[in-house]
Amino acid sequence: MNINDLEMLNIGMVGHIDHGKTTLLSQLTGKFADTHSEELKRGITIKLGYADAVIEKDGKKRYVSFVDCPGHEMLMATMLSGAALIDAAILVIAANEGIKPQTREHLIALQAKNVDKILIIQNKIDLVDKKQAMENYKAIKNFIKGTIAENSPIIPVSAQQGINIDGIRDYLLSIEVPERDLQSAPEFLIARSFDINRPGTEISRLHGGVIAGVLKKGTFKIGDEIEIKPGITEKHANQISYKTIRTKINSIYRGNHSIEEASPGGSLAFETELDNVITKSDSLSGSVVSKIGYLPEISDKIKLRFSLFPEMVGEEKRTKIEDLKLSETIMLSVNTTITIGRISKINKDEIELQLRIPVVPIKGDSVGFARNIHNHWRLIGFGEII
Repeated sequence: MNINDLEMLNIGMVGHIDHGKTTLLSQLTGKFADTHSEELKRGITIKLGYADAVIEKDGKKRYVSFVDCPGHEMLMATMLSGAALIDAAILVIAANEGIKPQTREHLIALQAKNVDKILIIQNKIDLVDKKQAMENYKAIKNFIKGTIAENSPIIPVSAQQGINIDGIRDYLLSIEVPERDLQSAPEFLIARSFDINRPGTEISRLHGGVIAGVLKKGTFKIGDEIEIKPGITEKHANQISYKTIRTKINSIYRGNHSIEEASPGGSLAFETELDNVITKSDSLSGSVVSKIGYLPEISDKIKLRFSLFPEMVGEEKRTKIEDLKLSETIMLSVNTTITIGRISKINKDEIELQLRIPVVPIKGDSVGFARNIHNHWRLIGFGEII
């Protein structure tokens, strides 16, 4: 099987903490996406987890990359990063617990990132009786009324018992795969970077640093010269600056499959000629990759056209969102980058911000933004770069 001949989908797994996203993912792929030891120890997804699988039924096949997004309220920024990478989402709601504040926040985050293909999983139906299941179903229907998910299918499931998993596979094989742009200059979003060498590996057998994420458009092939922005940080006289990195692609992997050329769809990993010191511990996550000379210059300023949500959804008590103010500090999620910005100008539905961490400002890209309320970052609106 040539993996590049299959249709590709990126699916986000979202929902409140402990509602069963990671267990459901293991049923669909046979893998757990929680690969960090701290995540396994604490039992929650901290960083974006990945699992790939070929979904097959009645002779139809698709290659699906799942992005397992954190459900904990303190990890909302990471969830927003995941939303930048996906074509569609599976929103998991536990039948025995119902709709939580973070369930609401995750749904509105999908709206902020323009993700409108959503499957709702009513999970843990084995823990409730028929009456409770129907009450929970009605609550979900009421919850999604008037949102981007209003017409989304709802599938009752027990991930723990493996009940109704086929219904999810049917959905994944039926949704329309977005048309991919193969002609534009490539734009690759780095979600993770790491060192794949085991301690004690002989020098002659060492692999270069690896970057992993999603190719939004264009193509890459082995041997391509690439540049990574913002790149690495350098400190001179207590001033931090960013240095663009240039390197070459040595090998390309889609899941466990080695390929010669990468096109959009599905998660990808590139082994490069970079020293592993540069890529270890996700140090390049949030950067953007293209062929040399195609990316805009990094900037510590950004201009957005924005829209605020009518009310706060990440807390038990729903309150009206106040207007943005000059000099206010907000958190921005730009593709897979998280940065803090201070508002320097407001003009009707447009704002300009001075950024603490620079970004690669690509016009038209969607941005989610959050306000610090009671020491929690709460999603309040979204916009696009202009």
